[in-house]
Amino acid sequence: MYTLTHIHAGSRLGAILATILTITATTAMAAPDPNSLLEQSDKARGGGLPGIEWTVTAESREGGRKLEPQVLQVKAVPDASLVETLEPSRFRGNKLLQAGRNMWITKPGLSKPIPVSPRQRMTGLASNGDIAATNYAKDYKATLDGEESIGGDECYVLELQARDKHTTYDRVRYWIAKDRGLGIKAEFYSLSGKLLKSAAFTYDQTIRYNGNTIPFISRMVIEDQLEDAKTELAYGAVKVEEISSSVFSLGQM
Repeated sequence: MYTLTHIHAGSRLGAILATILTITATTAMAAPDPNSLLEQSDKARGGGLPGIEWTVTAESREGGRKLEPQVLQVKAVPDASLVETLEPSRFRGNKLLQAGRNMWITKPGLSKPIPVSPRQRMTGLASNGDIAATNYAKDYKATLDGEESIGGDECYVLELQARDKHTTYDRVRYWIAKDRGLGIKAEFYSLSGKLLKSAAFTYDQTIRYNGNTIPFISRMVIEDQLEDAKTELAYGAVKVEEISSSVFSLGQM
């Protein structure tokens, strides 16, 4: 036979369970999908768009010594990109082609393109993969690893693990601003867990795509965490447009 005490106890237990279930459900609903966050943030750095081109001016410093600036032109589609050196004049005509997981470099005088790794440096601290394209959603598997405030921005913190050995980095820790959906900071790690480089991103320009105005990267500052070195990439002349597939043909290099 149930007493009044049993009934009250049962009511309290039921209320507690209901509260726990409500909190759990609310939390589950509020937690964003990290891979969707990543895919959305890629667009502001040229990833996932049908066709886009821009120029990059790279300025580097190593151990207090300023290196000669370079100007590069980038053309990209979802699965391929082409980077051509415009300045300095002695490097003009050097090209880097990325198609799927593969990369090649060529320069005037070479008889045929040479396969290279996305991890190989192209200018200063910027690797081939940093310059060629940004498609983190394709190259990395993302998990949500908490939240953190960076420079006044409330951010989701993502852990990115390389999907295969052809990606630029083994592991990336990536901060995406909640209100803007933009990646504002990244840390790049080796397979052993050593922090190699960090980067900060600024978005002071926009592009038009599908009738929408999208913020686009204007500056990327990369700092070496092992040596005294720094590279700044300034992005300009951005255009979203169709690009012929022949541009990304290995035979055309």
